[in-house]
Amino acid sequence: MKALLTLTCAGQFMVLLDNTIVGAALPDMQQRLHTGLTGLQWIVDAYVLLVAMLLLSGGVFADRFGRRRVFLAGVAVFTAASVVCSLAPSIGWLIAGRVLQGVGAAALSPASLALLAAAHPAPRERVRAIGLWAGFSGIGLAAGPLAGGILVEVFGWPAIFLVNVPIGAALLLAGLRVLGESRNPSAPPIDVPGTVLSVAGVGAVTYGLIEGGSRGWTSPVILGSFAAGLVLLAAFVVVEGRVSTPMLPLRLFRRRLFTASNTAMVVVGFALMGSSFFFSQFFVYVQGTSILVAGLQTLPTSLAMVIVSPYAGRLAARYGFRVVVSIGLALAGLGLLTLGFVHADTGYGNVWWRLAVVGIGFALTMSPLTGAAIQAVSPQEGGLASGVGSTTRQIGAVLGVAVLGAIVHTRESGGASFESGLNGAFLAAGAVTLACAVFTGLWLTAARTPKGVRADESGGQAVSEPLTAPPTRPTS
Repeated sequence: MKALLTLTCAGQFMVLLDNTIVGAALPDMQQRLHTGLTGLQWIVDAYVLLVAMLLLSGGVFADRFGRRRVFLAGVAVFTAASVVCSLAPSIGWLIAGRVLQGVGAAALSPASLALLAAAHPAPRERVRAIGLWAGFSGIGLAAGPLAGGILVEVFGWPAIFLVNVPIGAALLLAGLRVLGESRNPSAPPIDVPGTVLSVAGVGAVTYGLIEGGSRGWTSPVILGSFAAGLVLLAAFVVVEGRVSTPMLPLRLFRRRLFTASNTAMVVVGFALMGSSFFFSQFFVYVQGTSILVAGLQTLPTSLAMVIVSPYAGRLAARYGFRVVVSIGLALAGLGLLTLGFVHADTGYGNVWWRLAVVGIGFALTMSPLTGAAIQAVSPQEGGLASGVGSTTRQIGAVLGVAVLGAIVHTRESGGASFESGLNGAFLAAGAVTLACAVFTGLWLTAARTPKGVRADESGGQAVSEPLTAPPTRPTS
């Protein structure tokens, strides 16, 4: 049992490490690959887009075809894709490798949680195991900036992908020996039309947002991409409303608590991922620090999230989801607004606390929002609700990198400096986050955690005690 817990935690650690380690390497990638801001946006969004759109299907795939099989396949694809990324001779090859990494992560992450849940059928044991899974793997978020800074400074950006190879190889060898197979015979079929339409629709909108700054917002290609995206997403909604086993059950959004929590999740992904995309670039290009120093300087956000997150669920259980989430979003929004006023000559002593406030604020929101979504559905749908929350947050991340990057690109095209563009992006992220704080204050149900639902003692997530069906979607 301990071996299974170690393997699943290590797999999720590798996925989360990749989320933050890439950010530290973006300045080096820009210089060595001779690309601009648009290229950097695609390096991040190509990965996040695939994870966002395939995450729910990955959980169903694991249940249907075998959790061990899908977990090991995800590890193999992620590891092979990391090799492709490290050897990429051009920006195009690197983006292709990132797409493959996203496919691997979308299989690996939900399958690791499904394996863990299936091995701990008792609710209390499962809660503790998932808490350890979330807590240990979350260390990857904090380790990313520092590890990325060191690896890039010493070896260059390809090293941040090569570090996945020994981890992936060890997971494959150990997994083949240790993991037992399990599946859910009554798992629903894969929603192929919904999956294809969602990837194509969000991808088209993302293309328009990222490329609009360089091609022109009124160019036929950009207008066409937005139009195609809207049509595809409308078709997705129609299909999901008609198929018997949709990847995204639209009926869940008839519940105000579920809709409000997932709307806030989109904003969390938007503001957190969109702003952190620029953290290292600010320190390197605006303040002139080295990549290693920049990696160290971005640590306050991720460290604050790792430290505060375990307490967020307990606070929500005591004071209610609405209070904790609204305060968290307000703190994060204010932190981002203050980042909009930092400049090249702002001392780090006047910067680090702003990053920490952002991290504390977002740490207070994510677990309670997941708990609110789970509370809004039946116990048997808890895993699905958690997976939808992860997906909406990832969709927000895709849009955050695209939209805030478009703000920077547009301001630079108008003659403003990169520093001024970053200030505009941080201010926009802060304004959106503060608006969401008001929204959750009005619409997120102000109820204490009811009987049968308690805060996760290890990971800070509200988990339903009577949950009988193992959750198969990732919770972080």
